[in-house]
Amino acid sequence: MTQPPSYPMTMIHLLRAVYWYDEALQSNLRRDGWPTPTRTQSMLFANIAMGETRPARLAANLGITRQSMSQLIATLVERNVLIAEPDPRDKRAQKITFHPDSSPLRHAAETVMKGLHRHLEARIGEDHLRALDDAIATDWGPIPDLRPRQGK
Repeated sequence: MTQPPSYPMTMIHLLRAVYWYDEALQSNLRRDGWPTPTRTQSMLFANIAMGETRPARLAANLGITRQSMSQLIATLVERNVLIAEPDPRDKRAQKITFHPDSSPLRHAAETVMKGLHRHLEARIGEDHLRALDDAIATDWGPIPDLRPRQGK
């Protein structure tokens, strides 16, 4: 018999939830005839929807190289999903935004996400879902340094 881990499983539960959402999104988009994004593309779109527009930050958030991010962006620009333009605040940088042609796909994804929310609300209850949303949306503060402090 396998012993449960002796540490909190919060990260594992969060990852499982992200995977569930992404797989449900992709499955429902595919069912409705939309081209389904890869998980990396889904995470890229989520970051852009949250307001992140710089390729270097997008690459860091997704844990991929800047070169890989540049290739991913170029492919999606070619497909009229994204627009890459000079950042007006920093001419050395690009600003990545959604292409207007991607609006129908984004609307379809938003509809699926709303449906998933309703599904979860019915499955786990309104109070639990609200508590989950509140907990995840709370500012968790800066990244902590958990090394023991050295006494003086």
